[in-house]
Parts: sequence; C-alpha cells; structure tokens
Amino acid sequence: MTEQDPTPVDFVRQEVVADTDSSRYDGRVVTRFPPEPNGYLHIGHAKSICLNFGVAAEYSGTCNLRFDDTNPEKESVDYMKAIERDVQWLGFEWTKLRHASEYFEKLYGYAVELIRGGNAYVDSLSAEQIREYRGNLTEPGRESPDRLRSMEENLELFRRMRDGEFEDGAYVLRARIDMASGNINMRDPVLYRIRNIHHQRTGNLWNLYPMYDFTHCISDALEGITHSLCTLEFEDHRPLYDWILNQLDVPCHPQQIEFARLSLEYTVMSKRKLNLLVTEGHVSGWDDPRVPTIAGLRRAGFTPASIRGFCERIGVTKKDAWIEMGVLENVIRDDLNQNAPRAMAVLRPLKILIENYPEEQVEDLKLPNHPQKPELGTRKVPFGRTLFIEQDDFAEVPPPKFKRLIPGGEVRLRGAYVIRCEEVIRDSNGEINLLRCTYDADTLGRKPEGRKVKGVVHWVSEQHAVDGEIRLYDRLFSVPNPESMNDFREALNPDSLKVLDQCKLEPSLAKAVGGERYQFERTGYFCVDAIDSSEQKKVFNRTVTLRDSWGKTARGR
Repeated sequence: MTEQDPTPVDFVRQEVVADTDSSRYDGRVVTRFPPEPNGYLHIGHAKSICLNFGVAAEYSGTCNLRFDDTNPEKESVDYMKAIERDVQWLGFEWTKLRHASEYFEKLYGYAVELIRGGNAYVDSLSAEQIREYRGNLTEPGRESPDRLRSMEENLELFRRMRDGEFEDGAYVLRARIDMASGNINMRDPVLYRIRNIHHQRTGNLWNLYPMYDFTHCISDALEGITHSLCTLEFEDHRPLYDWILNQLDVPCHPQQIEFARLSLEYTVMSKRKLNLLVTEGHVSGWDDPRVPTIAGLRRAGFTPASIRGFCERIGVTKKDAWIEMGVLENVIRDDLNQNAPRAMAVLRPLKILIENYPEEQVEDLKLPNHPQKPELGTRKVPFGRTLFIEQDDFAEVPPPKFKRLIPGGEVRLRGAYVIRCEEVIRDSNGEINLLRCTYDADTLGRKPEGRKVKGVVHWVSEQHAVDGEIRLYDRLFSVPNPESMNDFREALNPDSLKVLDQCKLEPSLAKAVGGERYQFERTGYFCVDAIDSSEQKKVFNRTVTLRDSWGKTARGR
C-alpha cells in the first residue's frame, strides 16, 4: 500500500495495515492457504485463496500453500495435485509448498512439552464418553477419571501410542484446560488420536495423528505466519489456538482473523455432500460443470478473472450471508461478453431450402469475430442453398410479438440475406422436416426496399456444417438453499442437464480446442469440453445463458 492508496475496504486489510504500521511482526505480512486434501476446491475456497494471496501481494508479503494432511483415511495425492492445479489456474503462485505431515515429529515434541508442563494427558474414554463428559452450553463438563494421571504415566502411554501398541480408539491425548469453560472447545479438547493407517506421504511411520486445532496453530507458528485468515466457524476455536501457542516455545504467535464464509444459492459447499453427489452418480465427477468446484467451473467455461472478480465483488465481511447465483452468473456473463469470440450454432436444426439460390453456388461471407472489437478480425462463414435454422425460430401459428419466421413471412439471416418462407413440407408422421424459402438477392448488407424486416435468426450451411454435441447445464438444485431440507438430494433439479447431440456448428468451430470459449449468437456462452470433445465430434458445455432467465420459459430449458 502507498500513501496515496485509500483506506483498506475491509476489516481484514484494516487489521493488517494496523499491524504493519505498528511494526508488529517487524512489519512482515505472511499468510497461507491451508486446505485439507480430501476433495476438490470449490468456489468458497476461491474466496479464501483470493484473500490470502491477495493480502500477501498487496502488502509485499508472502503466502504459502500448506496441505493439512492429518487425516489420511480421506486424503490422497490426487486431491493435492488437483488443488495445486486449481490455485495456479486462478492465477496465484505460492511462496512455499508445505504439508502438515512435514511437522509430525515437531508436533509430537510439542505434545510431549504439553504433557511435561501438566497441560495434556492421555485419556482412555471413548469418543462417545468424551462427548457425554463434555457437557453442553448450559451445563459444565465433568473431568475424566484419567485427568489426574501422573506426568510419567502420560509420557509412557503417549510413547506407546506412537509405537503402535494400541488399537484405534483405545486412547487419545487431551489438553488439560477447563471442563467448566463457557467455550466448549476449551473443555479438554482432543489433540491426538490413534489411527493405524497408511499415510500418503509418511507411509506407516506414524500410528497416531494430530487433530486440526493442534496442528494448525503450530504449523502457522513454524512457518512464521503473521495473519491466519480463516472462516467464521473457527472464531470459537481462536481461544484454543492462542492457548496452545501460549503454552509452547514457538517462533511466532500469529493473529487469527475470521471472515464470513461463502454460501452460494442453488448449490452445496460441504465436501462431504459434494462427495455424495459424485459417489452416488448424481453428477459425472468432481469436475462436473454443475458442481461449484473450481474444476467444475473451469470445465463449464468460467475464467480465472471472472472467479477473482466474483470474490472481489462479494467482498470480505464478518457476517455470513447467502449470495445469489445470479451474481456469479452476471460476472462471467460480463467477462465473456467482452472477450468471447462469436460463432453460430444451431442446437435443434430445421432444414430450409432456398429455391431461387443458385444450386452450386457457395458464398464465403465475412462475419465479425466480435461486433465491438474490430481488432479481433473476421471469419469466413460459407452460405449455400440449404441451411439449418433453429426449430424455435419458425412457427406456423406464431405467439404474440413473434419476430421470427412464419409462413409467408420474412426474416433476415444473420450477416446474410432476407428470406421468405413459401411452403412447409412435412414427413410421413406429419412432422415439419423442410421449409421451402426464397431469398432477396439485393439484401446482403442492405435493407429490403419498401418493407421492414424485424427478425434476425442465425443459421449454418448444411453442406459445411460440423456435427456437435451441446450440453445445456443449469443449476443443480431447484431451491435456493438445498441444505435446509431433510435430505439435500431431494432438491436436485431433474433438468440440470440436457444433451443435444444433433447440433450443427459453423465450420470455423472445427478447429476449436478444449477450454476455448464462445458466444453462440442468440443462444448463450459455451466452452469446448476439454475431456470429451474430439476432432470427430465437438462437445460444448453451456457456461451461462445470454441473460438471466431462471424461473422463466426460455430457449434451452
């Protein structure tokens, strides 16, 4: 920050500025993003990523990426790789890559230090008994019968826990604090538990693993973190964070600052629930464009800039609030409207024959790649005698204010000629399979004389069309807050995905590669699916409609 910069806009940055101005931590700013590698990152994590890396960058500091890998039963190296990929895709680079497992030996040593200081003990109560003894918000807890073990016995039992002499659940290590505390987190919390399980990085070296509350604060201190930024659910854990560090000889005592987590309507953020959606087959995987993971958003066509812009728009507050899905959709809409090249794609083809157009003639029309950005140039779009238009762009009995093609009516083809529908041809089942039309040869780039044509429709030449599959993704849930239901899966939207596999694309899209984004004129914004698309068949995922049409009857729903 410079002297000309305005006062920081949120309370987190205000506290950071106050600390740097007072030379707390010698003026250093060191943050970290500490995900558990038990699933993919989602849009809520993006908010934390942008905040932690953003604060570090703004105040000439550093930011670490640290994996909280203390629960190997649910974690994997694959999740770690996915997290690294997502952080980098968002546009951030960490100063150091760390794992909590790197500190297992030091953490064990600090636990021994707590035991020697009379601040921790080995307990044989079961998890159920510990919950029972803990009490509740109106009643104090009861002390465990093992709370008065001698230091020597605690040290010996803790050593044997490490050596793998006991079964899972036989013992835990607990902090000795205050069973009558008004903060239940301070009622002798568990610091270590026995888990005889292989760890993805340390193998079978350890038979007991530290709990998050013990690991996190010490890891912060060992890395010299100055500002430990976390979401509001950890506010009640802050006294424990500080208590643990106050009992130990650690190199640094970071300041924990809590901010409101991101709750986005029409989706769920819980990794457990997202995992259920994946494992039960409600979605195709962690990168399904309908789930709010960063991988899913990327596959849907969201840009890193749009996600960073969304996080900036919602800001950093101290109060949890629900964010409307429309806010996220509008951010990517604005981004792609400015930056996505245009193309034409017919989702539900209806064939038209222009009878008075020369049978063998093909014209290469020049259409702009972006109407507001001439610097992006033009593309050639072939025009011939037989074309495809959208089924929805023709109506035999038009509704009020219908401005597209009707029997005997005229419409302009985008960037081409005005055509008139002369006859409707049906198949043996009575379904419309062809429109016989004529065109006005004097209307290429000019208005027809003596009449006004209001409608404009997009089209693709039959002879040159590229076959494509288009996936119309919509909101995964049909209610704003699915987590308010007894079973969130009951709110799944049955129309969250429609697959159209007979689509016709303009030939320029034959060269489209995975991840490229386009505005399909008059239809929406789409992204080439980087996994399923091939040279033989292009697959496009809908990112967002041209305008917010949720809850309304709209094309593609």
